[in-house]
Amino acid sequence: MYNPEDFLPLTVDERESSETLRPSKTYWADAWSRLKNDRAAMIGLYVILAVILLAVFGPMLSRYEYDGMDFNVSNDPPSLTHWFGCDMFGRDLFVRVMYGARISLSVGFIASFISLAIGVVYGGISGYIGGRLDDVMMRIVDVIYSVPAMIYVILLMVVVGAGLKSIFITLGISYWAPMARMVRAEVMRLKNEEFVTAARVAGASSARILFRHIIPNAMGAVIVTLTFSVPGAIFTEAFLSFVGLGVSAPMASWGVLSSDAVPAMAIYPWQLFFPAGAISITILAFNFLGDGLRDALDPKLRK
Repeated sequence: MYNPEDFLPLTVDERESSETLRPSKTYWADAWSRLKNDRAAMIGLYVILAVILLAVFGPMLSRYEYDGMDFNVSNDPPSLTHWFGCDMFGRDLFVRVMYGARISLSVGFIASFISLAIGVVYGGISGYIGGRLDDVMMRIVDVIYSVPAMIYVILLMVVVGAGLKSIFITLGISYWAPMARMVRAEVMRLKNEEFVTAARVAGASSARILFRHIIPNAMGAVIVTLTFSVPGAIFTEAFLSFVGLGVSAPMASWGVLSSDAVPAMAIYPWQLFFPAGAISITILAFNFLGDGLRDALDPKLRK
Protein backbone atom coordinates (compact mmCIF):
# COMPACT_ATOMS: atom_id res chain seq x y z
CA MET A 1 0.00 0.00 0.00
CA TYR A 2 1.30 3.46 -0.87
CA ASN A 3 2.79 5.27 2.12
CA PRO A 4 3.95 8.87 1.59
CA GLU A 5 6.44 8.52 4.40
CA ASP A 6 8.38 5.98 2.34
CA PHE A 7 9.23 8.65 -0.26
CA LEU A 8 11.36 11.63 0.65
CA PRO A 9 12.04 14.51 -1.78
CA LEU A 10 15.65 15.13 -2.81
CA THR A 11 17.42 18.13 -1.47
CA VAL A 12 18.76 20.81 -3.81
CA ASP A 13 22.34 19.54 -3.45
CA GLU A 14 21.27 15.97 -4.17
CA ARG A 15 19.38 17.01 -7.32
CA GLU A 16 22.34 19.00 -8.66
CA SER A 17 24.78 16.16 -7.97
CA SER A 18 22.57 13.66 -9.80
CA GLU A 19 22.23 15.76 -12.96
CA THR A 20 24.40 14.93 -15.93
CA LEU A 21 25.10 18.18 -17.67
CA ARG A 22 26.21 18.28 -21.31
CA PRO A 23 26.77 21.58 -23.06
CA SER A 24 24.44 22.03 -26.00
CA LYS A 25 25.98 22.08 -29.46
CA THR A 26 24.74 23.35 -32.75
CA TYR A 27 24.64 21.07 -35.77
CA TRP A 28 27.82 22.56 -37.23
CA ALA A 29 29.67 22.52 -33.89
CA ASP A 30 28.78 18.86 -33.47
CA ALA A 31 29.92 18.12 -37.03
CA TRP A 32 33.22 19.92 -36.42
CA SER A 33 33.86 17.90 -33.26
CA ARG A 34 33.21 14.71 -35.22
CA LEU A 35 35.49 15.85 -38.02
CA LYS A 36 38.31 16.65 -35.59
CA ASN A 37 38.21 13.06 -34.33
CA ASP A 38 38.70 11.71 -37.87
CA ARG A 39 42.48 11.55 -38.28
CA ALA A 40 42.46 10.89 -42.04
CA ALA A 41 40.05 13.78 -42.68
CA MET A 42 42.14 16.20 -40.62
CA ILE A 43 45.32 15.12 -42.43
CA GLY A 44 43.52 15.79 -45.70
CA LEU A 45 42.38 19.20 -44.45
CA TYR A 46 45.90 20.19 -43.35
CA VAL A 47 47.37 19.03 -46.66
CA ILE A 48 44.81 21.07 -48.61
CA LEU A 49 45.52 24.16 -46.50
CA ALA A 50 49.27 23.67 -46.97
CA VAL A 51 48.87 23.36 -50.76
CA ILE A 52 46.70 26.50 -50.85
CA LEU A 53 49.23 28.48 -48.80
CA LEU A 54 52.11 27.30 -51.00
CA ALA A 55 50.14 28.16 -54.13
CA VAL A 56 49.32 31.68 -52.89
CA PHE A 57 52.56 32.71 -51.17
CA GLY A 58 55.19 30.28 -52.45
CA PRO A 59 55.95 31.89 -55.83
CA MET A 60 56.06 35.35 -54.22
CA LEU A 61 58.64 34.27 -51.63
CA SER A 62 60.91 32.45 -54.06
CA ARG A 63 63.85 34.14 -55.76
CA TYR A 64 63.07 32.30 -59.00
CA GLU A 65 60.39 33.18 -61.56
CA TYR A 66 58.13 30.44 -62.84
CA ASP A 67 59.04 31.37 -66.44
CA GLY A 68 62.64 32.42 -65.80
CA MET A 69 65.06 30.48 -68.01
CA ASP A 70 68.69 29.65 -67.22
CA PHE A 71 70.21 27.18 -69.68
CA ASN A 72 73.24 26.75 -67.43
CA VAL A 73 71.12 24.61 -65.08
CA SER A 74 69.03 22.80 -67.70
CA ASN A 75 67.75 19.43 -66.43
CA ASP A 76 69.63 19.76 -63.14
CA PRO A 77 68.54 17.19 -60.54
CA PRO A 78 67.00 18.18 -57.18
CA SER A 79 69.48 20.00 -54.94
CA LEU A 80 69.61 22.53 -52.11
CA THR A 81 69.51 25.30 -54.70
CA HIS A 82 66.67 23.85 -56.77
CA TRP A 83 64.60 21.63 -54.48
CA PHE A 84 62.67 19.91 -57.30
CA GLY A 85 65.39 20.29 -59.93
CA CYS A 86 65.05 22.17 -63.22
CA ASP A 87 63.38 21.47 -66.54
CA MET A 88 64.91 21.48 -70.01
CA PHE A 89 64.89 25.29 -70.12
CA GLY A 90 66.51 25.69 -66.70
CA ARG A 91 63.30 26.80 -64.98
CA ASP A 92 62.99 25.97 -61.29
CA LEU A 93 60.48 23.12 -60.94
CA PHE A 94 59.57 23.90 -57.32
CA VAL A 95 58.30 27.36 -58.27
CA ARG A 96 56.54 25.98 -61.33
CA VAL A 97 54.80 23.28 -59.28
CA MET A 98 53.64 25.90 -56.76
CA TYR A 99 52.49 28.18 -59.57
CA GLY A 100 50.76 25.20 -61.19
CA ALA A 101 48.89 24.67 -57.94
CA ARG A 102 47.30 28.10 -58.41
CA ILE A 103 45.86 27.11 -61.75
CA SER A 104 44.86 23.57 -60.84
CA LEU A 105 43.20 24.58 -57.56
CA SER A 106 41.44 27.57 -59.10
CA VAL A 107 40.05 25.31 -61.82
CA GLY A 108 38.88 22.81 -59.22
CA PHE A 109 37.19 25.38 -56.98
CA ILE A 110 35.66 27.64 -59.62
CA ALA A 111 34.36 24.80 -61.78
CA SER A 112 32.88 23.11 -58.70
CA PHE A 113 31.11 26.30 -57.59
CA ILE A 114 29.68 26.81 -61.07
CA SER A 115 28.33 23.26 -61.05
CA LEU A 116 27.05 23.91 -57.51
CA ALA A 117 25.03 26.92 -58.61
CA ILE A 118 23.51 25.11 -61.59
CA GLY A 119 22.90 21.84 -59.77
CA VAL A 120 21.28 23.40 -56.68
CA VAL A 121 18.82 25.50 -58.73
CA TYR A 122 18.01 22.75 -61.23
CA GLY A 123 17.72 19.93 -58.72
CA GLY A 124 15.87 22.10 -56.19
CA ILE A 125 13.19 23.14 -58.68
CA SER A 126 12.81 19.60 -59.98
CA GLY A 127 12.47 18.05 -56.54
CA TYR A 128 10.18 20.71 -55.07
CA ILE A 129 7.68 20.98 -57.94
CA GLY A 130 7.71 17.27 -58.79
CA GLY A 131 5.17 15.71 -61.13
CA ARG A 132 5.60 15.82 -64.88
CA LEU A 133 8.13 18.65 -64.75
CA ASP A 134 10.31 16.54 -62.47
CA ASP A 135 10.09 13.60 -64.88
CA VAL A 136 11.15 15.74 -67.85
CA MET A 137 13.99 17.46 -65.98
CA MET A 138 15.35 14.19 -64.61
CA ARG A 139 15.23 12.48 -68.00
CA ILE A 140 17.43 15.30 -69.30
CA VAL A 141 19.83 14.66 -66.41
CA ASP A 142 19.78 10.93 -67.17
CA VAL A 143 20.73 11.58 -70.80
CA ILE A 144 23.58 13.86 -69.73
CA TYR A 145 24.67 11.43 -67.02
CA SER A 146 24.68 8.42 -69.37
CA VAL A 147 27.48 9.88 -71.49
CA PRO A 148 30.92 10.14 -69.84
CA ALA A 149 31.57 13.70 -68.75
CA MET A 150 35.01 13.65 -70.35
CA ILE A 151 33.43 13.42 -73.80
CA TYR A 152 31.35 16.54 -73.14
CA VAL A 153 34.41 18.33 -71.83
CA ILE A 154 36.57 17.47 -74.84
CA LEU A 155 33.84 18.40 -77.34
CA LEU A 156 33.16 21.71 -75.60
CA MET A 157 36.87 22.48 -75.39
CA VAL A 158 37.24 21.84 -79.13
CA VAL A 159 34.30 24.17 -79.88
CA VAL A 160 35.08 26.88 -77.31
CA GLY A 161 38.85 26.65 -77.66
CA ALA A 162 41.70 26.01 -75.27
CA GLY A 163 42.40 28.37 -72.39
CA LEU A 164 41.86 28.85 -68.69
CA LYS A 165 38.48 30.62 -69.00
CA SER A 166 37.26 27.95 -71.37
CA ILE A 167 38.17 25.27 -68.83
CA PHE A 168 36.20 27.09 -66.11
CA ILE A 169 33.10 27.30 -68.29
CA THR A 170 33.41 23.81 -69.76
CA LEU A 171 33.89 21.99 -66.48
CA GLY A 172 31.24 24.08 -64.75
CA ILE A 173 28.51 23.26 -67.25
CA SER A 174 29.57 19.61 -67.59
CA TYR A 175 29.77 18.52 -63.95
CA TRP A 176 26.42 19.73 -62.57
CA ALA A 177 24.37 16.56 -63.17
CA PRO A 178 25.50 14.65 -60.01
CA MET A 179 24.88 17.76 -57.91
CA ALA A 180 21.38 18.15 -59.38
CA ARG A 181 20.52 14.52 -58.62
CA MET A 182 21.70 14.79 -55.03
CA VAL A 183 19.88 18.10 -54.40
CA ARG A 184 16.66 16.73 -55.89
CA ALA A 185 16.81 13.73 -53.56
CA GLU A 186 17.37 15.94 -50.51
CA VAL A 187 14.58 18.34 -51.49
CA MET A 188 12.11 15.50 -51.99
CA ARG A 189 13.06 14.15 -48.56
CA LEU A 190 12.66 17.50 -46.81
CA LYS A 191 9.70 19.13 -48.57
CA ASN A 192 7.12 17.20 -46.53
CA GLU A 193 8.71 17.97 -43.16
CA GLU A 194 6.78 19.94 -40.55
CA PHE A 195 8.91 23.09 -40.80
CA VAL A 196 8.10 23.30 -44.52
CA THR A 197 4.39 22.87 -43.79
CA ALA A 198 4.60 25.62 -41.17
CA ALA A 199 6.30 27.97 -43.63
CA ARG A 200 3.65 27.20 -46.24
CA VAL A 201 0.83 27.86 -43.78
CA ALA A 202 2.51 31.15 -42.79
CA GLY A 203 2.17 32.27 -46.40
CA ALA A 204 5.76 31.89 -47.60
CA SER A 205 6.20 31.66 -51.36
CA SER A 206 7.52 28.52 -53.03
CA ALA A 207 10.82 30.21 -53.87
CA ARG A 208 11.28 31.33 -50.26
CA ILE A 209 10.44 27.89 -48.92
CA LEU A 210 12.89 26.25 -51.31
CA PHE A 211 15.87 28.58 -50.92
CA ARG A 212 15.39 29.81 -47.34
CA HIS A 213 14.14 26.65 -45.63
CA ILE A 214 14.82 23.48 -47.64
CA ILE A 215 18.19 24.15 -49.30
CA PRO A 216 19.90 25.33 -46.06
CA ASN A 217 18.83 22.09 -44.39
CA ALA A 218 20.41 20.12 -47.25
CA MET A 219 23.75 21.94 -47.07
CA GLY A 220 25.47 19.01 -45.36
CA ALA A 221 24.99 16.74 -48.37
CA VAL A 222 25.74 19.64 -50.74
CA ILE A 223 29.09 20.35 -49.06
CA VAL A 224 30.09 16.68 -49.21
CA THR A 225 29.23 16.47 -52.92
CA LEU A 226 31.09 19.72 -53.56
CA THR A 227 34.18 18.40 -51.77
CA PHE A 228 34.23 15.29 -53.93
CA SER A 229 33.73 17.30 -57.15
CA VAL A 230 36.85 19.44 -56.64
CA PRO A 231 39.40 16.60 -57.16
CA GLY A 232 37.43 15.44 -60.19
CA ALA A 233 37.75 18.88 -61.75
CA ILE A 234 41.47 19.03 -60.88
CA PHE A 235 42.10 15.68 -62.53
CA THR A 236 40.08 16.63 -65.62
CA GLU A 237 42.04 19.87 -66.00
CA ALA A 238 45.30 17.93 -65.64
CA PHE A 239 44.19 15.49 -68.32
CA LEU A 240 43.09 18.24 -70.70
CA SER A 241 46.38 20.10 -70.23
CA PHE A 242 48.28 16.85 -70.66
CA VAL A 243 46.72 16.23 -74.10
CA GLY A 244 47.10 19.88 -75.15
CA LEU A 245 43.53 21.13 -74.65
CA GLY A 246 44.18 23.00 -71.40
CA VAL A 247 46.25 26.02 -70.52
CA SER A 248 49.04 27.04 -72.86
CA ALA A 249 52.61 28.26 -72.34
CA PRO A 250 54.02 30.06 -70.47
CA MET A 251 51.29 29.20 -67.92
CA ALA A 252 52.04 26.01 -66.03
CA SER A 253 49.42 23.76 -64.50
CA TRP A 254 50.23 20.35 -63.08
CA GLY A 255 48.96 18.74 -66.28
CA VAL A 256 51.24 20.90 -68.44
CA LEU A 257 54.25 20.08 -66.26
CA SER A 258 53.49 16.36 -66.48
CA SER A 259 53.08 16.57 -70.24
CA ASP A 260 56.39 18.41 -70.66
CA ALA A 261 58.20 15.80 -68.55
CA VAL A 262 56.98 12.68 -70.40
CA PRO A 263 59.45 12.77 -73.36
CA ALA A 264 62.45 12.72 -71.00
CA MET A 265 60.84 10.60 -68.28
CA ALA A 266 63.42 7.80 -68.49
CA ILE A 267 66.36 10.22 -68.22
CA TYR A 268 64.98 12.89 -65.86
CA PRO A 269 62.25 11.12 -63.87
CA TRP A 270 62.01 13.85 -61.21
CA GLN A 271 60.49 16.22 -63.75
CA LEU A 272 57.42 13.96 -63.87
CA PHE A 273 57.51 12.73 -60.28
CA PHE A 274 56.87 16.07 -58.56
CA PRO A 275 53.88 17.39 -60.60
CA ALA A 276 52.31 13.93 -60.73
CA GLY A 277 52.89 13.57 -56.99
CA ALA A 278 51.24 16.95 -56.37
CA ILE A 279 48.15 15.83 -58.32
CA SER A 280 47.97 12.52 -56.45
CA ILE A 281 48.46 14.00 -52.98
CA THR A 282 45.91 16.76 -53.54
CA ILE A 283 43.26 14.39 -54.90
CA LEU A 284 43.82 11.97 -52.01
CA ALA A 285 43.57 14.83 -49.51
CA PHE A 286 40.22 15.97 -50.93
CA ASN A 287 38.89 12.41 -50.88
CA PHE A 288 39.98 11.91 -47.26
CA LEU A 289 38.31 15.20 -46.32
CA GLY A 290 35.17 14.29 -48.26
CA ASP A 291 34.89 10.94 -46.47
CA GLY A 292 35.29 12.67 -43.12
CA LEU A 293 32.70 15.32 -43.95
CA ARG A 294 30.24 12.66 -45.09
CA ASP A 295 30.54 10.89 -41.74
CA ALA A 296 30.47 14.13 -39.73
CA LEU A 297 27.49 15.72 -41.49
CA ASP A 298 25.30 12.62 -41.78
CA PRO A 299 22.43 13.15 -39.30
CA LYS A 300 21.97 9.37 -38.94
CA LEU A 301 25.36 9.15 -37.23
CA ARG A 302 24.53 11.79 -34.62
CA LYS A 303 23.90 10.48 -31.11
